[in-house]
Amino acid sequence: MSCALKCSVSLSVAVLLLASSSVAEAGKKCARTTITTVAFKKEVKMDIVDTAVNAGSFKTLAAALQAAGLVDTLKGKGPFTVFAPTDEAFAKLPAGTVETLLKPENKAKLTAILTYHVVSGTVKAADVVKLTSAKTVQGKTVAIDATDGVKINNAKVVKADIETSNGVIHVIDTVLLPKE
Repeated sequence: MSCALKCSVSLSVAVLLLASSSVAEAGKKCARTTITTVAFKKEVKMDIVDTAVNAGSFKTLAAALQAAGLVDTLKGKGPFTVFAPTDEAFAKLPAGTVETLLKPENKAKLTAILTYHVVSGTVKAADVVKLTSAKTVQGKTVAIDATDGVKINNAKVVKADIETSNGVIHVIDTVLLPKE
């Protein structure tokens, strides 16, 4: 077998045979041996909270999750489906509403509102369009209308299927408020 043939070992075979003496022997006999190492980095998805914070358009939601003590829950195993209102969605609420909800004495009400935006399990857009309602973690049901785009109650889904390590986020343009 020629020296050139011994030196043209594919990367996967060279890596497997590196420890064997035959590769070392071939390297001694050949004028030049090149072994390339390739490292593959597994893509790591962030959880729901980190994904929302990184997006930059969910600052109000992140502050509300913190105030309600729900950050650890939504960083947990899940899976969860979150209908995430943008900062602009929170800005549509009457003046002073967000500030009032963020006060410690309103934690229970804020928690009820935020958990009304969460459904257990992973419900992707292809599944959402087949539903007419979904039970939220808060306990009440949201209406789903897919006749002209997708609406969750009165909120329009503006971006769907943002995959995270513990579920999926659907971005909505209006804060969902459970009926009392």
